[in-house]
Amino acid sequence: MDTPSTPVLAFIYWMHMLATVTWIGSLAAINLLFLPASTRTLKLPDQLSLITALQKRLEPLAWFCMGILVVTGLFQMSTSPHYDGFLSISTQWSLSILIKHGFAVIMVVVSAIQTWEVLPAIQRTLLKKDKADEAELSRLQKRETLLLRLNLLLSALILGATAFARVS
Repeated sequence: MDTPSTPVLAFIYWMHMLATVTWIGSLAAINLLFLPASTRTLKLPDQLSLITALQKRLEPLAWFCMGILVVTGLFQMSTSPHYDGFLSISTQWSLSILIKHGFAVIMVVVSAIQTWEVLPAIQRTLLKKDKADEAELSRLQKRETLLLRLNLLLSALILGATAFARVS
């Protein structure tokens, strides 16, 4: 495969960075700004209603960003002079990229659990209105918070692995 022109490759790198900043920025904003503020100011059902509404808006964006990251990341990897084969760990770059992709897979799994298990459970519980079990809401809130924090940690680890790849 011929190496793409500089403007095309620059666009691919830009798209990759834009998707990264969008996804990780939203995770950071939720974890560092939104959750602490909503915990201090809202009752649990209201807090969960708001996080569900927020996640309903952010999740399609996050999944779209993941798709962009996969496509642009694979393209970047295929054009890299460091790339020496799938699952290769022969260099610091290839080991760092393999670790980065491992963290990314875990992040996708965590996001899937959040999207298709935890958030629907929160929504079902909130539909019960006054009959919603406070203990169940608390358990779901803790699980949602744990998944959000885990994804933020994983995103930081992905950035760290990327930094190690870049310096090799």
